[in-house]
Amino acid sequence: MANMFFGDYQMLLLISGICGLVAFLITFLTMPRLINKLKDAEIVGKDIHKPAKPIVAEMGGIGILFGFVIAMFVGIWLYPAYHYQFLITLIVILLVGLVGMVDDLVVLSSKEKLILLWLAGLPIMWIAPPNVGIIYMLSMPIAVSIGANLTNMLAGLNGVESGLGAIAMISLTISVIIMGKYNVAIITMAMLGALLAFLFYNRHPSRVFPGDVGTLIIGACIVLVAFIGRVKIIALIVLLPNIIDAALKFYSAGVVERHHHAPTEVGDDGKLVAPDGGFNSLIRSVLRRPMPEKNVVAIVWFIGIIFGAIGIILAYTLNSMII
Repeated sequence: MANMFFGDYQMLLLISGICGLVAFLITFLTMPRLINKLKDAEIVGKDIHKPAKPIVAEMGGIGILFGFVIAMFVGIWLYPAYHYQFLITLIVILLVGLVGMVDDLVVLSSKEKLILLWLAGLPIMWIAPPNVGIIYMLSMPIAVSIGANLTNMLAGLNGVESGLGAIAMISLTISVIIMGKYNVAIITMAMLGALLAFLFYNRHPSRVFPGDVGTLIIGACIVLVAFIGRVKIIALIVLLPNIIDAALKFYSAGVVERHHHAPTEVGDDGKLVAPDGGFNSLIRSVLRRPMPEKNVVAIVWFIGIIFGAIGIILAYTLNSMII
């Protein structure tokens, strides 16, 4: 019935908007109760970047996951023509989210996490283009594992992960619409809606942290969009803040567990201070001098906006030539 009044692309844009709204409402309305349940279960952590070290609920990314999953089912129901790609997306995101939950609860090593994320990414091979080689096929779950880890590494400050993820999703949404890949906008809008709702509770001062269940699914979603929408170059660009962060850490300290290094310190005036020695990172590169946490997050977001804008410009310039 709806197709009598809308063209195909208009219908897909409308469904994308509906999915984004559904994800936002589900996550937004779920979070207050989820925060209380997490605190009751003592799934909490200290906000070490505040002088008072307040106790904050952990694993709030469950709310992001819940909103995204419900929104994607709505997308499948409203536009079943793309149900196969959407179901693969759901399977991968749910498996990656499960790995994140396990990591939040028992703390996996870097090697264990990489392997489990690779296994979680295996279903993405079912949506590989026809006639591609085995190397391309195997690279797809590897990309899921790497992408998920990248968004998990640039973390720790109030709102930095969810805000940067939302910026990436805005850039990817605009890019896929410019390139006429309207079906992929359903995926990006569903994740965007969930992230924006979560950001309301995760922004400074945070009432909840995303945990690995929240940070890992952001990167996995970006990789899924890259392969399903054939926008791999744009996805790489929007991930550049995370790539730069990872490169700085590996160059300065190699592959070392995060808890083996001293965290960013907070002064008596509430400003963050980079500790002497230890690894370098994008956040610590910003902290050339003591700075309020909100300002550091705003700068990281601005860096994300710059690369997001470059991705959009590239999509507009090259359009369907990008693979």
